[in-house]
Formats: sequence, structure tokens, C-alpha cells
Amino acid sequence: MRVYLPATSGVLRELVETGRLGPSPLTAFAVTPDLREWYRDGDLDELEYAALLEAARGSLRLLDEDPTAARRRVVVAADVPDDAVDVRADLDRAVVRVTVPVSLSMIAAVHLDGQEAEPAVRAAADAVLEADLGSDDAKFLLDEAEGHELLWYASQEVGPLLELM
Repeated sequence: MRVYLPATSGVLRELVETGRLGPSPLTAFAVTPDLREWYRDGDLDELEYAALLEAARGSLRLLDEDPTAARRRVVVAADVPDDAVDVRADLDRAVVRVTVPVSLSMIAAVHLDGQEAEPAVRAAADAVLEADLGSDDAKFLLDEAEGHELLWYASQEVGPLLELM
């Protein structure tokens, strides 16, 4: 199953240094039955993109907690065994828990904001909790960050990519 793990530059460094993300369980986002129900008319690509965007918002929450991380949203796309994924509809429509550490060999791609997105991502990370509580001004800041498309990188590009951050 393809899962999308919210991450930061620090999480990517851990991936490069240890060869895995963990320990498990890891919170991720995926195409779940509830997401399919919510997004009835979408094809698989659209559903996966919706899960990716949920993970990107999760990355903002991680950035809010880690002031040392580069102010860019990071999402790690990984293919994990189906039996290593528990759907957590009680948390949100696309949330899953990955019950095994995610090794570098499971990584399909890394999605990352470009440098031009940093000011918007910084503001959104600072406002994400207020947005969760319903602040329209904070939601506007999240929308500004989400207006930036995440760039796609192959797993073997992660090391060199970190040197640029």
C-alpha cells in the first residue's frame, strides 16, 4: 500500500543516516475507504494526491514542533505491506498507522517544497494550530502555503537534496 508520511528536513536526515524511518507505529496518510467515500468521483491518482496533501498539512504540524527544521513541507511516499497498515478512521478520513519501520528500500519518492515556498510555509507552520481551532486568518496562511506545489524527488536524491537545505 502506498502511504504518505509527513516529514521534515530532520526526518530526512534520519532516513539518510539510519536507512529507515521509525520506530513504529508511524502516522501516515493513504487512500482509505473513508477517503474514497468522501472523494467519490476521484480516480486513484486524485485520491493519492488528496492523501499527499493531508500529509503535507501534517508536515506543517511537525514543522511547528521543530524550529530547527528547514521551513519546507516534506512528504515521504512509501510502499509498505498491506498488513503493516492500520486504518485509523477515528482520527481522520485518510489517517493510517504504519506498524513497521519504513526502510529506505520502501521509499518511492520524496515530495518537498521549493525554496520559494519557505516564507509561506514558515507562516503556515506558525499558524497551523490556530487553523485547527478554526481561525480564518490562520486558515488563509495554510492556503497560501498549500498554493505551492510540492516537487518530486527520487529516493536516491535525498542525500544530495539535504545539502541544498
